[in-house]
Amino acid sequence: MKKIEAVIKPFKLDEVKDKLNEIGIHGITVSEVKGFGRQKGHTELYRGAEYVVDFLPKVKLEIVVPDNMVEKVVETLIKSAQTGRIGDGKIFISNLEDAVRIRTGERGDDAV
Repeated sequence: MKKIEAVIKPFKLDEVKDKLNEIGIHGITVSEVKGFGRQKGHTELYRGAEYVVDFLPKVKLEIVVPDNMVEKVVETLIKSAQTGRIGDGKIFISNLEDAVRIRTGERGDDAV
């Protein structure tokens, strides 16, 4: 099993969710997060004072999939979250040792 974490622009969430659903991914965890990379943030004017917005709003998706689904999920994330502009996000893939469904005690792929 692998855990795929994707940080994307918030307005792409519905499109990404729909595309993941189409390929058979029905369970994701979504968190509202803030961060910056090369995008660096921007300056804004508020009541005549200029200030820097360092951290930009993003959405973090966490998806646990069997090993054979990783490439399909990554390709789907890239195609559906991409705008072609700086700040589109990142995808991180890590090994997952085990998963347990609390309700039934199922483990591994069965728990996902």
